[in-house]
Amino acid sequence: MWIALFVITMHGLGLLSAFKAMMESRTAQGAIAWVIFLLAMPYVAVPAYWIFGRSRFKGYVKARDYVLKEGSDILDRLRKAMGRYRPPFDKRHAVSAAEAMADTPFTRTNEVELLIDGDATFSSILKGIDRAQKYVLFQFYIVHDDGLGRQVQRRLIDKARAGVPVYFLYDEIGSHSLDTSYLHTLREAGVRISSFGSRQGWSNKFQLNFRNHRKVVVVDGREAWIGGHNVGDEYLGKDPRIGHWRDTHLRFAGPAVMGAQLSFAEDWYWATGTTISELDWTPQPSKEGDASVLVIPTGPADPMETAELMFLHSINSAREQLWIASPYFVPDDAVVFALQLAGLRGVDVRILIPDKADHLIVWLSSFSYFAEAGMTGVRFYRYTEGFLHEKVMLIDRKVATVGTANFDNRSFRLNFEITAVVEDAAFVEKVEAMFLDDFAHSELQPVDIMRHKPFWFKTVVRLARLAAPVQ
Repeated sequence: MWIALFVITMHGLGLLSAFKAMMESRTAQGAIAWVIFLLAMPYVAVPAYWIFGRSRFKGYVKARDYVLKEGSDILDRLRKAMGRYRPPFDKRHAVSAAEAMADTPFTRTNEVELLIDGDATFSSILKGIDRAQKYVLFQFYIVHDDGLGRQVQRRLIDKARAGVPVYFLYDEIGSHSLDTSYLHTLREAGVRISSFGSRQGWSNKFQLNFRNHRKVVVVDGREAWIGGHNVGDEYLGKDPRIGHWRDTHLRFAGPAVMGAQLSFAEDWYWATGTTISELDWTPQPSKEGDASVLVIPTGPADPMETAELMFLHSINSAREQLWIASPYFVPDDAVVFALQLAGLRGVDVRILIPDKADHLIVWLSSFSYFAEAGMTGVRFYRYTEGFLHEKVMLIDRKVATVGTANFDNRSFRLNFEITAVVEDAAFVEKVEAMFLDDFAHSELQPVDIMRHKPFWFKTVVRLARLAAPVQ
């Protein structure tokens, strides 16, 4: 009797879950795969679906609406205030799409600084924390209790004890190994701390698929940092197993900081249900630069596939040059087709990925794209001087992006990410020089590389690619 009841229950849950997958999956391929799996093997598929299946994040939209006490009224005033610094662009159609994704305008009068690798990045961040007079917003996906982690901890504690409000936000999955004593020490000093809480709400209870992958630091609403680094000694190249850690961060000051601050405020409200009263929402132009900058937060709470649209928009806008650096390259068909078209247009398309395997399945999957994209002239380089973790794009020697989003389904659909788009001749020149140095420490991959691989390797690569939607 109990066995029959269990069988009926599981098949019933499989049917209901299949209907839910059909109605809510963001891609037809994903919906078909889940429906077949749930109906054919409900005993395995039902728990798998409720843990990994959903690609829409419930509840965060309300947090976004109420992030400031008066809601959208204040957000509208902020957009208008930032709009006073909006630069005159020639290509209105290209800019308007990016601004619509960001929900805030491009702004000029920004100072920008390219930070190459961990020493430069954390030296800049720690000095910024020391300069704080009003507040510090500190958010990372991974925080380790090691040399760098304790150095950050001391700086935040010193600032909190000096009476400066400090807000510390981390992802509980990314920072799963962070010892509670580390957090307790911060709390005792007066630092406000919260995990992101991706499993908040009854509909999210079983979800382990979502991550807050953002790395954001904001000081006094005047300067901000965004990029690929997390907090840990390996990001300084001190892990002997990994060796040199190749990464990139961006420091910027000016009106664009409001975009980074808004992203943090929304995440904090989702995590805690409270607003941050100390925040200064008055955009301030920098006296040190006139770069045009747009901050684009993306994530699974967005009504559209904002992260993928951002990449597609960048690829489709390229006319001469498109250089992309990403530690993980597992795009979907739409991105592959866009890259092929860019190659057919005669664009110099180069994809820089690591030679070392950080995540084996992702590393294997990337091999399957070489021939597809390469047939139209797209070139792939593998970085050989350590592990490459930067997320950077260069478009037509005019625009550069630095952020947290990788070229994979997880960043496209499952992670909360953030990217800064910069138009500034001097900055773009530095990004191009950085790319050229990276290419000099990389190996160009033959388009037909798979032809020379053994059959077992080809099979493993194709199997790895089948798992692309969950990588």
